[in-house]
Amino acid sequence: MNPVIETIMNHRSIRQFEDRLLTDEQIHTIVQAAQAASTSSFIQAYSIIGIKDKEKKKRLAELCGDQSYVARNGHLFVFCADLHRHELIGQMEEVDVLPSLESTEKFMVALIDATLAAQNAVIAAESMGLGICYIGGLRNKLDEVSQVLKTPARVIPLFAITMGYPLQESSQKPRLPLAHVYHEEEYEQDEWRTKEQLAEYNKTIQDYYTERAGGKRSDTWTSQMANMLSKQSRMYMKSHLEEQGWNKR
Repeated sequence: MNPVIETIMNHRSIRQFEDRLLTDEQIHTIVQAAQAASTSSFIQAYSIIGIKDKEKKKRLAELCGDQSYVARNGHLFVFCADLHRHELIGQMEEVDVLPSLESTEKFMVALIDATLAAQNAVIAAESMGLGICYIGGLRNKLDEVSQVLKTPARVIPLFAITMGYPLQESSQKPRLPLAHVYHEEEYEQDEWRTKEQLAEYNKTIQDYYTERAGGKRSDTWTSQMANMLSKQSRMYMKSHLEEQGWNKR
């Protein structure tokens, strides 16, 4: 196994960091690694906003649901889907690009581009001995987040990534078995087999939580997912996206 694969396989979320900021050189290297990711048709439909200011971090932490590690880290990156520059391109070239920019397809392209860039950034950071944590809570209150970040129309903050020097190691959660995720030739639709695999995975997760929490926790993955999915969250998203010029066609 080579060092790149070892870095990927060793991934875990880190939520406590040393009081130590990343250097500008580290930040630039991480961003350049993000930019090296694949991008659909060379569209590069994303932007990255770096946050150093303590007060901004604190405010974003509040908007993310009072997640303390959003305020205390080595650096905070916000990954945005961005078609703002492409609207400007249309103006520069005197071409009507708005129908394309408002399409579901370009919305998906921007999401995928931003996510590919983010994962490149994460692998680069972890290869440098840094820890990371993705922050989806950034989407809890996008109006307020956009105000803090001063993002224009056609720019959507998707998620943040906290990075820094790990204060302590965290355990690695067992992922779904390969046989449950990887399908050959066609999608496996044997529901009995799928449920059997999920039941086996539940046992793995129960053992993980029992050991991690000293017997005080033993919930299963399916119970976690069912509980989460039974509650509606961020249901404002569709209207917010349309107001910002996204996903209208």
